[in-house]
Amino acid sequence: MILTTHALIGSVLGKNIGNPWILIPAALALHFAMDHFRHGEYVESFDSKTSFANTWWKVSFDIGTSMIIISFFIFSSDLYLAQIRNILIGSFFSAFPDFLTVLHWKFKFKFLAPIYRFHSWCHKYPGGSKERLWTFRNSLNDIIFSLAAIILFLVF
Repeated sequence: MILTTHALIGSVLGKNIGNPWILIPAALALHFAMDHFRHGEYVESFDSKTSFANTWWKVSFDIGTSMIIISFFIFSSDLYLAQIRNILIGSFFSAFPDFLTVLHWKFKFKFLAPIYRFHSWCHKYPGGSKERLWTFRNSLNDIIFSLAAIILFLVF
């Protein structure tokens, strides 16, 4: 899943789960569960052939998009400060495993290797497979999950 999808789903969790100590593990677990669905990625795989120079702008655009959408939700809703805090916590921790993956890929931090392996294991389709290429069919789950998150955020 792209970061925007994870962040939107996490923001819905944050809006509806009042306890951050429950929210954080729920957002992390949901991240790994969502990664099991077929989805396209703008980085086919994090390997030696992939350049960070070709990836950073995509990640920045993805993060920026999620921040704009979530900011719009926050500023156009009548929310309590605790809800806003939890929305931000939920969106952050829902996308956090992908951040750890990038850190492991770019800097080879050995202590992140077990998390990286678990994260890779959670993906039903291996990196580089046709099910992970950036195509409309593979991105359909991202679109559906993102639209569902937007609707749920507005309704609940």
